[in-house]
Amino acid sequence: MIEEQIATAFFGRRKGKTLSPTQQNLIQDLLPALCLNPTKPIDDIHTVFDHNPSEIWMEVGFGGGEHMVRQAQNNPHVGMIGCEPFINGVVKALAAMSEASIGTIRLYDEDAAHILDWLPDASLDRFFLLYPDPWHKKRHWKRRFVSHKNLGRIIRVLKPGGIFRFASDIDTYIDWTLDHVASHASLQEECSDPSDRLDAWSDWQRTRYEEKAFREGRKPQYLSFVRK
Repeated sequence: MIEEQIATAFFGRRKGKTLSPTQQNLIQDLLPALCLNPTKPIDDIHTVFDHNPSEIWMEVGFGGGEHMVRQAQNNPHVGMIGCEPFINGVVKALAAMSEASIGTIRLYDEDAAHILDWLPDASLDRFFLLYPDPWHKKRHWKRRFVSHKNLGRIIRVLKPGGIFRFASDIDTYIDWTLDHVASHASLQEECSDPSDRLDAWSDWQRTRYEEKAFREGRKPQYLSFVRK
């Protein structure tokens, strides 16, 4: 099973800027204790946390971790899983977690599909995919995280009534996501009026990427889907 998981295609960079000694220490000292291991079978995801969380949320592609860390600060009852293969983003998240003394987040620094395949059925209360790489060129659209296969994975791990949140400022990716979700009867969009997609969630934590989108004149949309 795990061999099949590891064979899943992943497109993206693992490392950008050279890590400073301090950042290297964060990777060496903090990450091992927080990093999930999908090669070990698990029956109850709650057991990877120390605080017996009442809900489990997962964010894929958390960037620098701004949204994930703030959600963890505001929701101490939640166990948060963050997946980010870009190691510079992982370092930023570790630094923020250390500074805020947050112990309710677990991380994975490889392909998020490994974790989605590893999680038990109906184990997540929320799933976040915020400003994912849009892969602008049409020939690369198959690389987008939103796909029929990944939506099937998300549906399997979401509890009935669980929420899938998606945000993007790229119209083609928004349409792509709506089209793909429409083919899955187990997901239903929360809003009935398309104009509501322009309104951020009440507990939304703005990211640096979103601030850049606004500066450059792009309007984000916020999609919410309920697991039936």
